[in-house]
Amino acid sequence: MLKIRLTRGGAKKRPIYRIVVAEATAARDGRFIEKVGTYNPMVAKDHPERLTLNVERIKHWLSVGAQPTDRVARFLGVNDVIPMPAQRVTPSQSAPKKKAAARAAAAAAAAETASA
Repeated sequence: MLKIRLTRGGAKKRPIYRIVVAEATAARDGRFIEKVGTYNPMVAKDHPERLTLNVERIKHWLSVGAQPTDRVARFLGVNDVIPMPAQRVTPSQSAPKKKAAARAAAAAAAAETASA
């Protein structure tokens, strides 16, 4: 299975990422088939060099079955290469929100019974 994913490069605390097409079993920074873009999180969000994509090659790889990772899919969605993916909420992200909502409801109930 092919993936379109990020590989990390750059110095310590100065990352730069390549967007590559790689076999899913290959190491994160290991062998890849083709480089199709770059992502530099260290520059301003409106800077043109923050994200560069070879859209033609990405569309080719998507047509032959390559699957983008969540982060790359978001990049592609913002640039209208694919439809914008829905944000996924993992159980670890939703658990604190549920606990906070339960605490707020308990506090409201306690305040209501105290004032009654």
